[in-house]
Amino acid sequence: MRIALMVIANILLVPYLFIRLLWTAKRYKGDYNPGFKISKLIAKRAIWGGNIKLEVHGLENVPQEDGFMFYPNHQGLFDSLTFYASSPKPFAAVIKKEAKDVILLKQVLQATGSLAMDREDVRQSMQVINQIAEEVKAGRNYLIFPEGHRSHEGNKVQEFKPGSFKAAQKAKCPIVPCALINCFIPFDRQSIRRVTVKLIYLKPMYYEEYKDMKTVEIAEIVRGRIIEAIAQYEKN
Repeated sequence: MRIALMVIANILLVPYLFIRLLWTAKRYKGDYNPGFKISKLIAKRAIWGGNIKLEVHGLENVPQEDGFMFYPNHQGLFDSLTFYASSPKPFAAVIKKEAKDVILLKQVLQATGSLAMDREDVRQSMQVINQIAEEVKAGRNYLIFPEGHRSHEGNKVQEFKPGSFKAAQKAKCPIVPCALINCFIPFDRQSIRRVTVKLIYLKPMYYEEYKDMKTVEIAEIVRGRIIEAIAQYEKN
């Protein structure tokens, strides 16, 4: 119902936006800025059309210098829209291979040079991790969901997969924990009532802070900070 509302509210723009996205995706040659710009426009229009209020906190925590990684909890397909709509910096994303052929998401991934990871294939996963590390070193930003798959328990955060932090560790880049609140509601509930979702960008962990840690320790710290942020902002 919510997706239908998004489409109906933007019915005159939908053909233009989709064609422009397709055009950008087909012409992608390494610059993710054009893809990010059209993705941001689509995300903002979808959120507006879907009768959703996006409340963003902590934008000042997003590093000014490129070459960092966002690490949020994962609540569903709507999560990415909050980042495209709010991030002041362009980024590519890492998603599970099962989602790479979802309509619209597929084109956004192509337009931004994003990557699909097969977590069941260790060799492919390591190739993706190494590629991310090299690209982040070169100044690209990335979004990765360390839970691996979405939570089905509302705002409860699942365990983080330590391997998700290997790319940041190899790149020696800032890790930006991000807390998503109520992002499961728009697409999970059969309602078009006004809903408020929240995205909190937390203070980055710089390499100096985690350089002597194992990925298991990094995962626990990042997860803990996200859980604390959800407890702080969920009721406000």
